[in-house]
Amino acid sequence: MARYLVATTVVAAAAMFAAAGQSNAAGQCAARTDIIKALGEKFHESETARGLVNRSVILEVFVSEQGTWTILATDTHGLSCVISAGEGWDHTTQGGRAAGYLSTLLLC
Repeated sequence: MARYLVATTVVAAAAMFAAAGQSNAAGQCAARTDIIKALGEKFHESETARGLVNRSVILEVFVSEQGTWTILATDTHGLSCVISAGEGWDHTTQGGRAAGYLSTLLLC
């Protein structure tokens, strides 16, 4: 089930980036810095996790202490698209691993 959810999210991210070039994904895409600023100011969300979709796209998860969450797909040019957002985030821990390669791909 988890693999199905991940696969669905990856396909959605790819679709978002394909559409972003044509229609800017109905206003859901913008510079990563602008989206992160808005998530922080409006929802008090900060980055909690990230994963590599491919060499060009990173999936990022932003979460607030109140439980709101947003998933972004960010490309290496600094364009981010909102994939999904919601409420009721539940943190789980698996031991911290260094971000390493992923950090080098992000434009901060």
